[in-house]
Amino acid sequence: MVGIDIIKIDRIEKFIKKFGKKGLQRFLSENEIEISKNNMKRVAGFWAVKEAISKSLKVGIGREFSFHDVEITKNSKGTPIANLSEKIIENFSVADISISITHDGDYAVAVAIVEIQK
Repeated sequence: MVGIDIIKIDRIEKFIKKFGKKGLQRFLSENEIEISKNNMKRVAGFWAVKEAISKSLKVGIGREFSFHDVEITKNSKGTPIANLSEKIIENFSVADISISITHDGDYAVAVAIVEIQK
């Protein structure tokens, strides 16, 4: 299943300006906040990829899938990796997940491909 999301980076900047670190904590783990280094392009990319994953699962962000059900880390080459909570893996029978995040100008875009166990 495939999900995609796009977000304007200044939307995230305005959100963080209004809510500060508490705003970041609403959708990022402490580890993600550290990885992002307050780089709004990265923060927007993390938001977009979490939305893309929720869309690939056909639920969106809400009761069945929250921003904190996935944590984005990076491998040794700096490639983003999505780590899903056990709850999500079990509830949706997730076998594997691949993500991609890109930035262009004022936007961050993310794609998620989720493979379901058969």
